[in-house]
Amino acid sequence: MAVCFSGSWFVFACGSKLGAADTARNRSMCFQTQLLCPGVIATCPQLDRDPFVFDCSTAEKKPRSMKDDNSEGGETGSDRILAFAASPSGKLVALTDDNKRLVLFECEPAWRCISIRCVVRRCTSLLFSRAEDELLVADKSGDVYSFSVVEPQAEGELKMGHLSMLLAVTMSPDDRYVITADRDEKIRVSHLRSPYNIQSFCLGHQQFVSALLVPSGRPRWLLSGSGDGTVKLWEYESGRKLQSCELEEADTQKVNLFLQNESECTIISSPDARHVAVQCERVSTLQFFSVDEDSEDKLLPHSRLVLPHCPLDVTFDPAGRLWALMDCDDEPIRVYSHRRDRWEPETESPELNRVCETFRPHWDTLEASARSSSRFDHLYKVTYDNVAAYLQKKQQRLEEQQLKRTKAQEANGSKKAKKSETS
Repeated sequence: MAVCFSGSWFVFACGSKLGAADTARNRSMCFQTQLLCPGVIATCPQLDRDPFVFDCSTAEKKPRSMKDDNSEGGETGSDRILAFAASPSGKLVALTDDNKRLVLFECEPAWRCISIRCVVRRCTSLLFSRAEDELLVADKSGDVYSFSVVEPQAEGELKMGHLSMLLAVTMSPDDRYVITADRDEKIRVSHLRSPYNIQSFCLGHQQFVSALLVPSGRPRWLLSGSGDGTVKLWEYESGRKLQSCELEEADTQKVNLFLQNESECTIISSPDARHVAVQCERVSTLQFFSVDEDSEDKLLPHSRLVLPHCPLDVTFDPAGRLWALMDCDDEPIRVYSHRRDRWEPETESPELNRVCETFRPHWDTLEASARSSSRFDHLYKVTYDNVAAYLQKKQQRLEEQQLKRTKAQEANGSKKAKKSETS
């Protein structure tokens, strides 16, 4: 389950379906205008923006030859959406599913499928370049492929690779650097046009890195979230760590769970760069940070928002409101606005009503286990303390060797005593 905004479209991935609902505020104003001035309504472009739903189970299947060439141990994939992304302008959306298909959409002025291409391995993250001329695809084998947007039928080009599974990818605002994070705690900063030229590494996490963000208004900053329960701030061009924040849980009933399992997290930034929100998996509290105006290299804890249920994903809309998708049948989506230095829920929102009308039918058919299943539980490294056993065995060997030496010395001493007696 994941959500994001593409322009005024609220986009969600629910199982094998990608859906979108328009949240433009002036749409409700157009309906009011229609009642008063019927002749004016023809000039309102927002009235034709119907909800959009794309079902991967009915999409074009991969050619049989591609299945044979790129099969992963004979596995047969499902149609579940693994990742999706929206372009910076909100005009393009891309998704990839468990059947190793890459689907490109145009959502302005209306939704349409541009192309369906095949990827070599199952993907973990997608990203459009700022120029929106290419789409970067990171996969489970650690490779990054570049797919052309200008030539939507062209095959992908291998750009770079890691030695372990890639979990996140982002780019600098000037499209100069591509930043990748993997399961082995490494963050690599490479030149986009020549990825073999590595600019820096950002090292310091103790578990897999699953979230990367260059916050709005801070083009030289990089925020990273990890399974070790920390969010770190970097100056990514030099690889210098500026700050490390331990994520804390406000709900005392879940403190032990949070500390034992640590947690994977998601990081998002509001469009006006005032708020950075951190969502931790299986934790109902969102933590907000703000930029320290007196310091160029520091984030300040700002506030916390306790949700009624654990969030599955969160996102900001273009107006800076926070949308939270929660694991709840009665009220799966909530909208919050920042007023009087705190986040307050919106009780009456026509935009939310339109989104729920599109979202609810697909949410009700999705099994509860599929909603809350973690993508990262299997990525935590299991450590074995074999040092103590090694030291114990070593001590036993030393004691045995010492005992043998003592017996040998006693035996030699007794032999010499007998010789002296006989002489």
